[in-house]
Amino acid sequence: VQLVESGGGLAQPGGSLRLSCLASGFTFSNYAMNWVRQAPGKGVEWVSGIYSDGDTYYSDSVKGRFTISRNNTLNTLYLQMTGLKPEDTARYYCAKGTGAQRVGATVNDYAGQGTQVTVSS
Repeated sequence: VQLVESGGGLAQPGGSLRLSCLASGFTFSNYAMNWVRQAPGKGVEWVSGIYSDGDTYYSDSVKGRFTISRNNTLNTLYLQMTGLKPEDTARYYCAKGTGAQRVGATVNDYAGQGTQVTVSS
């Protein structure tokens, strides 16, 4: 299994970024996928998850601002982030759920290396 995130960078408060995660080594369409993040000195926080059938779930901290999606043909997971806030600054990781409907921070068996998102003026 390999998960490779991209799309992070520096954004201003109120700005937008789109993260991507290219998956390989497993049947992507069969598994739920999650985005989790970790800010310096803090624990891992679940951000959003998507079932294999496309149902989406969000943490309260990002609901209404972030949109998760997937393209099963391209084996790619996305996270569209809008209305970014300084508290969104973290390293964002794509993670593979252990089943078709496994979303959350503790139900993943693989994660990528992450991509850094920094929100600052």
